[in-house]
Amino acid sequence: MELESTLVFDRAVKLPCRRVKFIYINFSLRINPVSEGSCTVVWAVDHYDVFLCPHTEKGDFLALDLGGTNFRVLLVKVSDNGRQKVEMENQIYAIPEHLMRGSGTQLFDHIAECLANFMEKLGIKDRKLPLGFTFSFPCRQTKLDESLLVSWTKGFKCSSVEGHDVVALLRKAIRKRGDFDIDIVAVINDTVGTMMTCGYDDHNCEVGLIVGTGTNACYMEEMRHLETVEGDEGRMCVNMEWGAFGDNGELEDLRTEFEREIDCGSLNPGKQLFEKMISGMYMGELVQLILVKMAKEGYVFQGRVMSALAHPRTLQDLLRVLRELGLDPSPEDCAATQRVCQVVSTCAAHLCAATLASVLRQIRDNKATDRLRTTVGVDGSVYKNHPQFAQRMHRMVHRLVPDCDVRFLYSEDGSGMGAAMVTAVAYRLDMQHAERQHVPSSEDPH
Repeated sequence: MELESTLVFDRAVKLPCRRVKFIYINFSLRINPVSEGSCTVVWAVDHYDVFLCPHTEKGDFLALDLGGTNFRVLLVKVSDNGRQKVEMENQIYAIPEHLMRGSGTQLFDHIAECLANFMEKLGIKDRKLPLGFTFSFPCRQTKLDESLLVSWTKGFKCSSVEGHDVVALLRKAIRKRGDFDIDIVAVINDTVGTMMTCGYDDHNCEVGLIVGTGTNACYMEEMRHLETVEGDEGRMCVNMEWGAFGDNGELEDLRTEFEREIDCGSLNPGKQLFEKMISGMYMGELVQLILVKMAKEGYVFQGRVMSALAHPRTLQDLLRVLRELGLDPSPEDCAATQRVCQVVSTCAAHLCAATLASVLRQIRDNKATDRLRTTVGVDGSVYKNHPQFAQRMHRMVHRLVPDCDVRFLYSEDGSGMGAAMVTAVAYRLDMQHAERQHVPSSEDPH
């Protein structure tokens, strides 16, 4: 029996075309309430100025980048000797699984310990440096240096953090140590950091996109279109939190049985549903569930069900892995497995393109221009490492919004570097404000 004739494969292959069109149209409808001043769409109303202004910053700045099972600490040095130069040193630290699901106190104590270790190695522990904190989880941003965690995602489930200010928790952990001090100036998420980093080189960059363990995007919006904030001059950054698209039931008719099974077995059932459809954390499990179902129905592997799945790059690698699992796959089995992997990753790329195209159309419409020319800054392990994901996503974006000339700019270390850049700008503005407060007026007595 040909693979395409099976019910299981039909569910995996036939739906994407309809899903791309549906998501492209319906995600646009979910963006529009933001522009109309509605605050009911929680995942799309966190706005704040990211200080897109001339680069006149200089100095040393720290950054923390937390968004997955590893986090990075960075020291960014910005010098200005006629031409701004940026140098960076960084180190990656692991977060053990027991800390990802322990208490919030344990997690932030670990982060503070790693920060102390980094500063000790660089000999800067005695300096009180400004720090930017990239915290890539759904938050309610209240100030530049205050952000309340809405919900954990990506395998984290630390207690006593949701609903609390993550900057305050980090400050508390640092104070408790007492062996160093820092000035936490800003907290952002990885999409904003990526957009800021790419915007440093390309001033047309007005979208930040992450496709890695999780997924999210942000974009720059004209303030006159944002009735939820005061003022109508300039632009603001809209943090989409689009991983939560579907949490209000918008995607119920499109989700497959495999995506529902992943959601039910996750740490946050019913949450981050779109993220569970396209991000790297769940892509491999989707492949596994499809293949297990096909094996149970007798279409592959002589009907035997595997207990584990690998992700080889070639048919030869696949053949070796399956034999190590005690299977004797036929050439058709190998081709079927490769095809399922291709379908899952292509579907993810196309669905990501659909939401991104909706954002680009929103920007174009609000600018009232016939043709939009813009740049999208992108980061994330899936976008970076998958051999076909980026190309497939680019093609679908251009197909959905042919009147948008889009440049995709990959951002190496974008989220951490962006946090340092936001911190640098915020720190400079604070210093300028402090200086103005101390400048005597002409009427002051001498």
